[in-house]
Amino acid sequence: MAELSNQLMAAAVLAYLIAMVCYAGEYAFGKRSRVGRAALRPAQAKQLVGAGGPVPDDVVPDDVVVEEPVKRGRGELVGMIAVGINVLAVLLHLGGLVTRGVAADRMPWGNMYEYILSTTFIASAVWIGVVLARPAVRHLGLFASLALVVMLGAATMIAYTPVGPLVPALNSYWFVIHVSTIIIGSGIFLIGAVPAVMYLIRNGYEEGKRSFPYTLGKHVPAAVALERLTFRLHAFAFPLFTFGALIAGPIWAEASWGRYWGWDPKEVWAFISWVVYAGYLHARATPSVKRTVATWIALLGFVTMLMNLFGVNLFFEGLHSYANAG
Repeated sequence: MAELSNQLMAAAVLAYLIAMVCYAGEYAFGKRSRVGRAALRPAQAKQLVGAGGPVPDDVVPDDVVVEEPVKRGRGELVGMIAVGINVLAVLLHLGGLVTRGVAADRMPWGNMYEYILSTTFIASAVWIGVVLARPAVRHLGLFASLALVVMLGAATMIAYTPVGPLVPALNSYWFVIHVSTIIIGSGIFLIGAVPAVMYLIRNGYEEGKRSFPYTLGKHVPAAVALERLTFRLHAFAFPLFTFGALIAGPIWAEASWGRYWGWDPKEVWAFISWVVYAGYLHARATPSVKRTVATWIALLGFVTMLMNLFGVNLFFEGLHSYANAG
């Protein structure tokens, strides 16, 4: 089963790569039907009848131009193929996780390698849900699949761990509660970082910036739509991460180590991530804070998540050392 898991994961990575190429084909050569109209929405679409004046970007409906029936061209067909291959990759990914869990006779969350596999699976599944619910953001698939391939490549190169039993400290029902909620929250944060980055790029493009990387914003939805998607993903992930990191985690720590909090490096960086993401949500809800500033805070939160995953696991010793790469 362990070897089958490795083969399924290799096939999943290959499928993600093929999907990324297809997404890139639609992004570069498609006729930009629904997505293009969202990106090229004329300025007058930002004015609503009845109010008598211009409406700020923050409240412009992002779906006003995506409901028109359109003729499907080759670009859109390639995009639909990309989504289909992406779904296949998710299924292969799930198969790799399930077979690894069967081989280990436990949930496949016992080390850094398995954590990355699980987090990227959640991110990919959430992305498929987003695309099915909002086809107009499909062009972001190029960047979402790129992020997944990079994360899975890093897992294979620096964190691969052979299948083995759990360390004694993890033999608890809190293992499932604590780790599962953090994995789900982290996976959504991962996919939420994609529209966050593209919002900043698209916003710069709409402001007239034409140097790289702002030219990448030409083919993606309007900035307001990307910013709204960023907020919704982060707002959904934050309570899950809060419960896993700051409620279930301390309860399990008290049961296992006799204390709720011990300033372990993993605990400290999880708390830092929580503070930064809380700061993002607060900034996003504050009218005087620009949306670009709030989005930069969200990306800072993702950087702290990467530090907790790679930096702490690889360079620090602590009570969570069992999470290190093999």
